[in-house]
Amino acid sequence: MIEAIAPVGQAAEQLLGVAPIQTQVTDRLSFPEILSKGIEATNSKLVEADRLVAQFAIDDSVPLHQVTYALEQARMSFELMIQVRNRALEATQQLMNMQI
Repeated sequence: MIEAIAPVGQAAEQLLGVAPIQTQVTDRLSFPEILSKGIEATNSKLVEADRLVAQFAIDDSVPLHQVTYALEQARMSFELMIQVRNRALEATQQLMNMQI
């Protein structure tokens, strides 16, 4: 008999000893609030990456892999933010072009 594949949350708990992420949303956020939180998160990642780069340039107390990881996180977060912006602009343009 073949054993079924465990859900991702259970697999992470078993392999890493990490509790699964709660999927229930208790606070309902509006779309603008979600966007502003995403922008704030992206900004904090960019600031942290800049801080690590500056600290790495001054002394070698920060490992290179940590700087590289922070830069990549900031880049990917920024690219996601740009894609969300582009999709929102496309949706707005489509709404503007609709005939009533």
